[in-house]
Amino acid sequence: MRGATKRFKTPDGSSYTALRNMDLRVERGEFCAIVGPTGCGKSTALTLAAGMVRASEGSVKVFGQEVSGITPNAGFMFQTDAILPWQSVLENVAAGPRYRGVDKSTAHRDARDWIRRVGLAGFESNYPHQLSGGMRKRVALAQNLINEPQLLLMDEPFSALDVQTRAKMSTELLGLWEQTKPAVVFVTHDLEEAIALADKVVVLTAGPAGQVKATFRIDLPRPRVVQEIRFDAKFIEIYHNIWEALREEVDVAYAQTTRTAGPDGRDKE
Repeated sequence: MRGATKRFKTPDGSSYTALRNMDLRVERGEFCAIVGPTGCGKSTALTLAAGMVRASEGSVKVFGQEVSGITPNAGFMFQTDAILPWQSVLENVAAGPRYRGVDKSTAHRDARDWIRRVGLAGFESNYPHQLSGGMRKRVALAQNLINEPQLLLMDEPFSALDVQTRAKMSTELLGLWEQTKPAVVFVTHDLEEAIALADKVVVLTAGPAGQVKATFRIDLPRPRVVQEIRFDAKFIEIYHNIWEALREEVDVAYAQTTRTAGPDGRDKE
């Protein structure tokens, strides 16, 4: 993204700027995490990369091509999983290849392989309502990775899980990512999660009109176990450095939500 700006029309006809002059580069095979307070435009950045919306100004390129529609060779994992409730685990994971014209037997063979890789062997015939939250996330991961995306966009995919399951899923994600090494853009509110997963962490300023404030390289060895890396002295040092940049934006965002209008129409605390 170079100078990418995104404005939306509001119900009253005015314009709201979600992102302003966004500059971001993610290399092939790189794991990039984006953090920032609520409303800073993190999710908007993902939708621009996915081609779900077009930039109002600036340039958004994926694989060297200007984004003009839905981005090919990309996967998108949402906060709420998008698995089909009327389909079994096997059919959910095979859906992508089947949609692309792969014959049923080959799609099912590959789906069974990915179901095994995400630790759900034996649950092929189960339906989503028969799975725990963590198991549903594994299905969603398999759904995306079976398509061998070159770019994986993830919008707080584990935010609804309990702390222990979330850490376990993060470690499993890293193991699966190591197998195919797509570029990953991972949006999260959790700074610890961002550091534990990423090669670099990008901090956005408070919204509206969020933009890149700082980028931090995460110099921690791989492979990583998320449950353990958080206790590493280097991890704690990195956390403090990034938190100094992030804390100011969190304070700004919080102050914006606590303002009320005074009798003269001006904001007051």
